[in-house]
Amino acid sequence: MSNKAVKIGLTIVVLALALAGLLRATLREGTEYFKHVDEVLANPSAWQGKNLQLHGYVVRDSILRKRDSLDYRFKVTAKVGDGVRVLPAQYTGVVPDTFADDAEVVLKGKLEADGFHVAPNGVVAKCPSKYEAKKNAAGSPGD
Repeated sequence: MSNKAVKIGLTIVVLALALAGLLRATLREGTEYFKHVDEVLANPSAWQGKNLQLHGYVVRDSILRKRDSLDYRFKVTAKVGDGVRVLPAQYTGVVPDTFADDAEVVLKGKLEADGFHVAPNGVVAKCPSKYEAKKNAAGSPGD
């Protein structure tokens, strides 16, 4: 093998290793899992400390706001009306207008030993009635 081929081969190997290391470091920090409440509650220790987007529903009458602050504590569950398996959550910040009892939510944050800690601006509340297709007089979706 010529000297030039060895240099090209070594350069390719070094570049490939550098790229692999960069990808690994970047993906490790930025990985965020999308999970439902029941999936997380099935094995909470596996999800502790990891970045999560948690999908669930706010448990009725569970929203507590600390007086004169933006500190919220509430519980989320897998489906509306299911108060059996709940996950406590805490959030500090402004919540969307649609954040209420039984609201479908996606929370960004981390699961800790004392519950789900929602990141700043990590609450997205959906309002399905607002976005459902309207029905005409015949009962079928229409304009």
